[in-house]
Amino acid sequence: MTTTADQPADTAIKPRATSVLAPQYRALTIGMVALITLIAFENLAVTTAMPTVAQALDGLALYALAFGGPLASSVVAMVVSGTWSDLKGPIRPLWYGTGWFLLGLIIAGAAPTMEVLVAGRIIQGFGGGLVTVALYVVVGHLYPPELRARIFAAFATGWVVPSLVGPAIAGLIVEHTSWRIVFLAVPALAVPAVLVMRPGLAGANSGSVVKAGSLWDRRALWAVAAAVGVGVLSYGGQQSGVLQPVLVALGLAGVAVFAPKLLPKGTFRISSGLPAVIALRGLVAAAGFGAEVFLPLMLTRERGLSPAFAGLVLTVSALSWTTASWYRGRPVQPFSHSVFLQAGMISIVLGIATATLTLNPHVPVIVGILGWGLTGLGMGTVFPTVSVLVLEYSTREEQGSNSSALQLSDALATATVLAIGGTLFAAIYPHSPTTAYLTAFGLPALLALVGVAASRRTARTH
Repeated sequence: MTTTADQPADTAIKPRATSVLAPQYRALTIGMVALITLIAFENLAVTTAMPTVAQALDGLALYALAFGGPLASSVVAMVVSGTWSDLKGPIRPLWYGTGWFLLGLIIAGAAPTMEVLVAGRIIQGFGGGLVTVALYVVVGHLYPPELRARIFAAFATGWVVPSLVGPAIAGLIVEHTSWRIVFLAVPALAVPAVLVMRPGLAGANSGSVVKAGSLWDRRALWAVAAAVGVGVLSYGGQQSGVLQPVLVALGLAGVAVFAPKLLPKGTFRISSGLPAVIALRGLVAAAGFGAEVFLPLMLTRERGLSPAFAGLVLTVSALSWTTASWYRGRPVQPFSHSVFLQAGMISIVLGIATATLTLNPHVPVIVGILGWGLTGLGMGTVFPTVSVLVLEYSTREEQGSNSSALQLSDALATATVLAIGGTLFAAIYPHSPTTAYLTAFGLPALLALVGVAASRRTARTH
């Protein structure tokens, strides 16, 4: 039986199910969500443990590169994974990505020096980039449209839950045992997750037309150039003095030149349909995460909260994110995708504005903490919706490249906004802390407002 881009193979069309935990999907769903949860936990745990790691390995000079390196390598991997999935199907990039991710963790966990640890982190970032894109393509190949919102909601939960417990667990591990366990525990847990989902992947490549082509084409070379820009941007954003704006400017130039070559035409103009969806993913990520990094800082430094109490704000937003994602995964929805996207972006704007109010010492801190929950609601509404739309707007042969563009938009926009926000904050804070925070929150709020307009253009015009 032959198949076309719009008619997947019979092996990918299961009897209609109302749950991602139906028998034909159960093992695959559990395995994929477990793998994503472990990737998310590792990301948050390493952030918590890295100060101790840098001190133990006498590698403070490479501290920023330990974060910027994997971010840059993931940019290259996302492009390669998208091309690979479109050419050969998603199974190979998924397995290779998992292997590289675990190898990088093992190298980092056993590293005798900071240089070796950074190398492991770069390998790990490359593997993670391969995995995240391949998983999106697996969803497009194996799950029917009516279940995609549910599986993406489950993916979101896989990221949110570790944010509730990951830093605390990592802190206890580092304090009472060894920081190396933070890296080495994940491979031991990931192997069972991979084995669980393996049988369910049997039909993931079915219906994929094996095409001639190279993984290292022009887009891959552009991705390498963009990755260098991201790396310089990330490294520069964590520096001080005159070096910071110089490196940020160089990194911005690299991203500005090469990012448009990696995203669908019209993304930066927010053209209707797929380009607007890809652009919105970058806007929502940059707005939410760009503001979130400054909120605990403001609550501890300006309002005198303890770090544990300031962290409550992230817990509140994580819970509201999970709630919104769960709701978007329900089979019957009262509004169109566009309406949900607009509502989600407005919620993010209101959340950032409410949190900013706590700069005023007369505003109770609880107002900002609860208000930030609106941002979580918005993020939990928008993220699974744009993921569903990308697959809706993609033929089978385009799911890899378009899923890659979605992840790239997120990574590039977030890295750019964090670097710009950090640079402006560092320059302004010594002169006017209030102005510095208003700037740090104002830029993400402006992006969220642009996202409100972009969400109106996500419907296809044909």
